[in-house]
Amino acid sequence: MTLDELPRGQRAVVTALDIRGGERRRLMDLGLLPGAAIRADMVSPLGDPTAYEVRGALVVLRRGQARTVHVEQAGTGEG
Repeated sequence: MTLDELPRGQRAVVTALDIRGGERRRLMDLGLLPGAAIRADMVSPLGDPTAYEVRGALVVLRRGQARTVHVEQAGTGEG
């Protein structure tokens, strides 16, 4: 699945980035690396962008960017 499909409050692990160039480097600099734990945290009222918690920081991505991040769901993040 891709990151844009991850429901709010759910945890996942990044498995791959399907993007090249400067955008790939930006995502990697933000901590979106294979093996990194990530959680969908907040969604804007119109549904785009979404804030994700990764390595203790909030990273905000638009749907198109999140669609390039492949993840494997890891369970619930509530609590």
